Amino acid sequence: MTRGRFVALEGGEGAGKSTQARMLVQTLSDKGMKAVLTREPGGTPGAEAIRSLLLDPNGEGWGPEAEALLFAAARSDHVARLIQPALSEGKWVISDRFLDSSRAYQGGQGGLDDEAVMSLHRIGSSGLLPDMTVLIEIDPDAAAERLAKRDAGATDRIGGRDEAYHRKVAENFRRFAAAEPHRFVVVSGDGSPENVHDRICQALMPLIRHAA
Repeated sequence: MTRGRFVALEGGEGAGKSTQARMLVQTLSDKGMKAVLTREPGGTPGAEAIRSLLLDPNGEGWGPEAEALLFAAARSDHVARLIQPALSEGKWVISDRFLDSSRAYQGGQGGLDDEAVMSLHRIGSSGLLPDMTVLIEIDPDAAAERLAKRDAGATDRIGGRDEAYHRKVAENFRRFAAAEPHRFVVVSGDGSPENVHDRICQALMPLIRHAA
């Protein structure tokens, strides 16, 4: 059986990743491809439990080292119990966030060295990387407007960090994409969800053709 394809959608808060992940799974399914929708942190019962520990705005919070370890533990379970089995069955896996979010948030803005985050990933998840990572970029003011509508004043612990923090996260994502053009495609998140979806499908067309 041909191995499936793994696509991660990345970007800052309010970029529209969750919406685009759902739309992409639907389009692949309409083309007759088996596709699985998942997210990070989360995707499995164990990883979802860790998600609650990480993102609950009423909790005490975690230091950058503990936060990175928790994300790596959630990802390890996610990879072992959902992603790898689905790929082995020839399915596409579409994930709302993956490793590069840990690199941008816990590594870049958490103060950890990027190599430390990558080492945790090698230990916990055998260094698995997506076949393609789609970085959705959006104007910061538009992102803030979307978040205000979506969250209605309530957000999770990481999403609620200040504007300067999130601008640095966006810079980190851009830096990763520039350094690894073989693994990243960058699309504009501005405009309607349908327009963004069309851009993503166009960017992924080589991967889709190769899998067909």
